[in-house]
Amino acid sequence: MDSALANLTWGIGALAILAINVIALIVIPRGRKPTAAMSWLLLIFLLPVVGILLFLLIGNVKLPKKRRSEQARIDGIIRTAVDRAGLDEPTEGEPRWFQRIVQQNQALTALPATRGNEATLYGDYQASIDAMAAAIDEARHHVHVEFYIVGFDDTTRGFFAAMERAVSRGVTVRVLLDYIASRKVTVSDATVAELDRIGVKWAYMLPVKPLKGEYQRPDLRNHRKIVVVDGRVGFLGSQNLIARSYDAPKNIERGLQWQELVTRVTGPTVAAIDAVFQSDWLIETGEELTAERVPVSELERPASPDALLCQVVPSGPGYETENNLRLFLSLIYGATEKVIITSPYFVPDEAMIYAITTACQRGLEVQLFVSEIGDQGLVYHAQRSYYTSLLEAGVRIFLYPPPFILHSKHFSIDDDIAVIGSSNMDIRSFSLNSEVSLLVRGATFVAAMRQVEQGYRDAGRELTLEEWRRQPAKATFLDGVARLTSALN
Repeated sequence: MDSALANLTWGIGALAILAINVIALIVIPRGRKPTAAMSWLLLIFLLPVVGILLFLLIGNVKLPKKRRSEQARIDGIIRTAVDRAGLDEPTEGEPRWFQRIVQQNQALTALPATRGNEATLYGDYQASIDAMAAAIDEARHHVHVEFYIVGFDDTTRGFFAAMERAVSRGVTVRVLLDYIASRKVTVSDATVAELDRIGVKWAYMLPVKPLKGEYQRPDLRNHRKIVVVDGRVGFLGSQNLIARSYDAPKNIERGLQWQELVTRVTGPTVAAIDAVFQSDWLIETGEELTAERVPVSELERPASPDALLCQVVPSGPGYETENNLRLFLSLIYGATEKVIITSPYFVPDEAMIYAITTACQRGLEVQLFVSEIGDQGLVYHAQRSYYTSLLEAGVRIFLYPPPFILHSKHFSIDDDIAVIGSSNMDIRSFSLNSEVSLLVRGATFVAAMRQVEQGYRDAGRELTLEEWRRQPAKATFLDGVARLTSALN
């Protein structure tokens, strides 16, 4: 009897595992890249209970349908406004391949490219925050602030003081901060208390409150960093609104300091940056900021000889496709001379690796700037797993020295095209995070970015293939395991 019961139990268990595997083979590959599907299937086949629980928790790579529908509705409103404005074709006279990229971006995001813009780069951490505060001190009507992480501390005190002065002048100040990222920093309570005290309107982005019906995959985050003043001056880039150590005890103990790059923009493209903020504000709060939109008729402005062509490209799980990845791939394939990439978390997918290595095979100069050390172990080891193939293809890799974390996110194509924003060159930024990138065409802007890149070279060192091949087997093993896990999205 006991033997029969044991056989029955074993048989039921085997049938259950078989059923799980069959269902997984049907459900998981649907709408996923082959590498991601294979990683999930491997995990479920080897560790069924763990794999199923993880898949149920983080298996959905898109935001809830309601949020995606609202983003699509907002994009429709923007398209209608742009069509009615009858803007001049901004890419007239540009290379045909570049015109097609601009066309692709607008098809995916509804936001057009515009001429007549000016932009300045800030590579100094405190200077960029001070520049934002100075712009807020000039505000007359409204200030829009959106960051992945907001922290009230000695570094950001001046920024908060500028917001308080703006509120006291009757300026409406709105602040968006990511729910999980901002709540987990040590100064979270002080930050919320200060926002309440100075009287700004604020809201969390992508709150995870299942008991209140607010739930999505918890690691689908809003990673954007935006400041807009009166719809006329905008800032975006890689930097969060917090101390350079992120106020984290482990970072302070290691002496870690974040190195960033931010751009200050004026001109008609600021309206597009503000449209990203207003879209996020509407989705999170239900408040439509119609009265604060700069009229589309004012987007076109006379262009100076050094004026820039700019296009804002938002991306993330609220869209049906990976807008930023498509932009990056198109630019790399369109490059004719050089591709220079800066990314703190470089964990590309197959398409990106092929684009980069193909650029080398076409005879282009390709460089990659990354940190020599990492602040996130799994990502750091996954990133390292790509170094061999990149170095063998001819990519020059430059390591930014400790104790700094090179957190800047930008890349340049040839001598007149660049992208700067919040997006890393990794699978998370392509699929899971809401990001915003600024496409810029203009030799003066790229020349300024070249100076920043040269600063990275001067501060760091180049990693050679010979040196890399001397890596111990233990490190190589960890890199490979981390690479496998990075595909779980």
